[in-house]
Amino acid sequence: MIRVRSLVAALSAILLIPAVVGCGSDGDDEPKNVSAKTAALGTITPGVIKVAVQPYAPYTSVQGDKIVGLDGDILAYAAKKLGLEVKPQVTDFAGMLAGVQSRRVDVTIGGVAWSADRQKQGLFTDPPYYSPPAMAVRSGRTYKTVDDLEGLQLGTVEGYVWVKSIQAVPGAKLHAYPDANGVFDDLGAGRVDVGFLDPLIIIAAQKERPDLKIDTQYMTPPTAAQVKAKPAYEYFQPYQTGFYLPTKATKLEKALSAQIDAMYENGELEKLVKKYGGDPEQFLKPSADVATARRGVDRPQDWTPPSIAQ
Repeated sequence: MIRVRSLVAALSAILLIPAVVGCGSDGDDEPKNVSAKTAALGTITPGVIKVAVQPYAPYTSVQGDKIVGLDGDILAYAAKKLGLEVKPQVTDFAGMLAGVQSRRVDVTIGGVAWSADRQKQGLFTDPPYYSPPAMAVRSGRTYKTVDDLEGLQLGTVEGYVWVKSIQAVPGAKLHAYPDANGVFDDLGAGRVDVGFLDPLIIIAAQKERPDLKIDTQYMTPPTAAQVKAKPAYEYFQPYQTGFYLPTKATKLEKALSAQIDAMYENGELEKLVKKYGGDPEQFLKPSADVATARRGVDRPQDWTPPSIAQ
């Protein structure tokens, strides 16, 4: 959608915008008295940030008109600082990406992994957190490295990146399920030794289903030599997440990245990660390859990824 913003920008420089302007108006649902600074962020509707999400608790879920979960809380904090009202639109993962790339929404959130290919069709903020390689294991069992997985029964969800990784482990048998519940059910029953899922999903299941008797363990990532020998092992490494925006939303991306960076500094991200049972040491300290992956791609050559104190 193309909007005329030159007149708005001129008027906004000297007064508050009394009402939202532009096509696609939602009328009475739009915020009033949007400041010039907020309007300059260039959201589809001034003063509103439209967010595509899928139900993926405890990262994102919608309760009423609010997004809750780790990503939801991070965005809510940043949006408040920027004077933006959050309006969620529920979809699936493919719809999240498509909504951004066609600019039907301002942003999508919820564990979206940065990749060189994906950034060609959109903008990524600085990482709000880094997703560590997590394993759901039966209580009393310990696995640390890829070598420890050889010959085991390994489970994950159909279509997840770990499918390829598991298939590359010598002697391991892949069990792929329609959803995470299948992984947890077979793990609890002893039909699977290790389940690969996003870490907060495992932590939530531990609390909600104590009968399963499972633990969360973080894998020691494979070495560069191991990944070179078996490229599919790259999915056993941590990945950096990001809020994903349309290619032309440069001002909004920079503003959100600045808020995310500030949250590393002021302890807000550490507090939120702990709220959902995550380990800040795992979630908020980047691995060595994060900076090199983005330098010269969508970040300057001297870019340093945000981190809590080392």
